[in-house]
Amino acid sequence: MTFTDVHTGYGYDDLPRLMSLMTGDEKHGPAATSTLDVVWVLYDRVLRVSAEGMEAPERDRFLLSKGHGPMAYYAVLAAKGFFPESLLAGFGAYDSPLGHHPDRVLVPGVEISSGSLGHGLPLAVGSALGLRAQGLSGAAVWVLIGDAELDEGSNHEAIAYAGAVGLERLHAVVVDNASASHGRPGGIAARFEAAGWSTATVDGRDHEALYEAYTAPHPGRPHVVVARVEAKV
Repeated sequence: MTFTDVHTGYGYDDLPRLMSLMTGDEKHGPAATSTLDVVWVLYDRVLRVSAEGMEAPERDRFLLSKGHGPMAYYAVLAAKGFFPESLLAGFGAYDSPLGHHPDRVLVPGVEISSGSLGHGLPLAVGSALGLRAQGLSGAAVWVLIGDAELDEGSNHEAIAYAGAVGLERLHAVVVDNASASHGRPGGIAARFEAAGWSTATVDGRDHEALYEAYTAPHPGRPHVVVARVEAKV
């Protein structure tokens, strides 16, 4: 199946308005806005996935591990035609599919239900292994995690394993808004480098820098992009 760009009439400049439609308490605004640019560049320029191709085995997979702040993700999915804009205003309501954590059963385009810290990267490793076992070498797996998730030990097991077995089709994006409780000697990228990953650290608001980092070659190794954004306050 060929994945083509879907022209919905929405662009990046529409995202703030789409996000403004989602109101209510406990919406984790900083967690969402920190991811806006990294998610947009992925869906707009990198991922081979579309609303029409969500059942295609060879599609790319995007896993939002930072699921406790899904508003930017929902805005991008709506902009890319996975579901209508009209659903956004019901965000978090009892009868809305758009919960405070994304549900893969309810939200079109969502690959995993998420929100509990530390689950996404291990799930991405399993997804990449499964695709490799099926011979689907063209499908890439992308997972977005927050820097605070690196406080969870499950991530470090996944980092070590993925590097050791050379999961070349696995990609991680770490949004670094300085919210982790425990610092990493040498920085976040150094932790991945020690396990054999290819790494890049960029400004998480610079679309061209993100695109170059996303598409950098990394033969035989998984790849991580550390996207630095303004500190959470």
